[in-house]
Parts: sequence; structure tokens; C-alpha cells
Amino acid sequence: MLQYYKNIEGRTLEIEKPESGAWINILPPLRQEEFTEISETLDIPLDFLSDSLDIDERSRYEEEDNVKLIVIKVPTENNSFNDSDAFYITIPVCIILTHHQIVTVNSFDNGAIKKFLNTFKNRHPDKRNMMVLKIFEKVVTTFMDYLKEINHRRNLLEQKLYDANRNEELLELMRIQKSLVYFVTALRSNEMLLMKLQRTNFLGLTAEEDEFLQDLIVDTSQALEMANIYTNILSSTMDAFASLISNNQNQVMKRLTSITVMLQLPTLVASIYGMNVPIPGQHSTFAFYFPILISLGLALTIGIYFMRKKLF
Repeated sequence: MLQYYKNIEGRTLEIEKPESGAWINILPPLRQEEFTEISETLDIPLDFLSDSLDIDERSRYEEEDNVKLIVIKVPTENNSFNDSDAFYITIPVCIILTHHQIVTVNSFDNGAIKKFLNTFKNRHPDKRNMMVLKIFEKVVTTFMDYLKEINHRRNLLEQKLYDANRNEELLELMRIQKSLVYFVTALRSNEMLLMKLQRTNFLGLTAEEDEFLQDLIVDTSQALEMANIYTNILSSTMDAFASLISNNQNQVMKRLTSITVMLQLPTLVASIYGMNVPIPGQHSTFAFYFPILISLGLALTIGIYFMRKKLF
């Protein structure tokens, strides 16, 4: 799906076809015919448009025939039906600066572009550099929002694990850990991209725009630090719960072993008195109670010993 926007007399309006100074937003579902048409109409290399289809595309920039391409990683919710997949993944968004327009290509639905659209009435597509920087800003904001949501979900799952050690919560934490791995990798790549953009002045920024880019680099570094902190906390939490589960298992095994020893000696006594051979006291009227009393005495003695040694 293709969307065209342009600032006309101080108002941003959706137009029917691409014009000079317009913003072109390409949304899924994507068709090869649309790529070919856009490539021929706006004189954009076809691979610049198709790069967004590769979910593993790294953050980078390049230039060909005075057409500039910037690929940045954006977080989004994972709609996979597999229960073991991450809650969130990162996807590439291509920002293309043509001779007269700015083009964004989204292979998947993502929150950053939605936020940008919601505030687009305050944007100026003709100011292409500031448009790119504002998209970067929404990307960083989306990362931080998802990180806060991940941290909140992690706290809830940890509380459930404190109440009851169940596999479901551990699996949920593993999915969160996978999401954080995606975020850390993408944020590190985005940070390097922004720093390289500033160092090489690829966009030809003004002093004001360069200062705004510097703020974005700081925000991206902060988001990366948050993701690393949450990753370390989650790893420590998983290790701690693994130790707790192992310790609980050891306690259960100790109790079961103690019970087994307590039952072995009474069983031995009952086995001896159950032999088909002459046994002392077998003609007594209390012959039935002898093994019972001996078994109970031995069981109580062993139980008291284990309790004093804190083995039970």
C-alpha cells in the first residue's frame, strides 16, 4: 500500500500521486509490481526498496546515483504462533532520500511509523533531514516504551515464580530474554549507524540538526544501557531461580531418603519375624506386638536422630 503526503500552505495533506517535496510511505502488503513502479517513477535503485524484505538486514547507509538509503532497526510485536518465540523482534525500515522526495519502506507493521503518522501534521516533508531525524526519534521512543513494558512483564512473572515455581513462568521469562537479545543487537547497530552519520555528515545536517542528532545518539545509548541492564537482571534472575529449584530438589531428595531409611529397618524387622523358621517368643500371646513395637521404636529413634541433624 502506498501513501503520499505533502505540506501544502502549512497543512500536511494526503495526495494522490508523488510530487516534489512529498513523503511516500510504503506499507505492507508489498508487491513487486509496486516496487518496480516506484523504482521507475522516482528513479530509485530497486534493491533499495527490496532491502526491507530481509528481516536480518543490518542498520547501515549507502548512496547510489545521488539517492541515499538509510536502514534502521525498529522494534515490533512478534505475531508468531510459536509459544517459544520472543515477544518482540526487530525489523528493518528503509528511509530513502531521492532527488525530491523522502520514501519510507516498511515490510512489517510497526509502532514507530504509526507514532510518526499520528504526529505527522506537525511535520514538513520538504525538510527531509529533520524528517529523518524525527523518524529516528520515534524509533528510540518505541524502543524505550517496549523496554519498560518488558521490565513490567518481567516483574510480574518473577512475582508469580516466588509464589509457585512453575515451568510456564520460566518459559515466559525465556521469551522475554529472547526479546532483549533482539533489542540489544538492534540498538547497538542503530547507535553505530547514528554515530557514523554524525561523523561523516552523510545527510549534510545544519548545526541545529546536528545537535538534534547528538541528542538522539544519547537517547539511543540510554536505551541500549537499559536493555543491557534488563538483560543482566533477567540472566541473574534465571540463574537464581535455577539455584532455588536445584536446592528445593535437594531438600526433597533428602526427605525422601530419610523416609526410605526410616522404613527400611521396620521392614527388616517385619521380614525377620515373617521367616518360616523358629523365632524367639513365637509362642507368646504377645508375639504379634513384638515386631510392631520394635519397628515403631526403631522408626521413632531414626526420625528423632534425623530431626536433630536437620536431615528431615
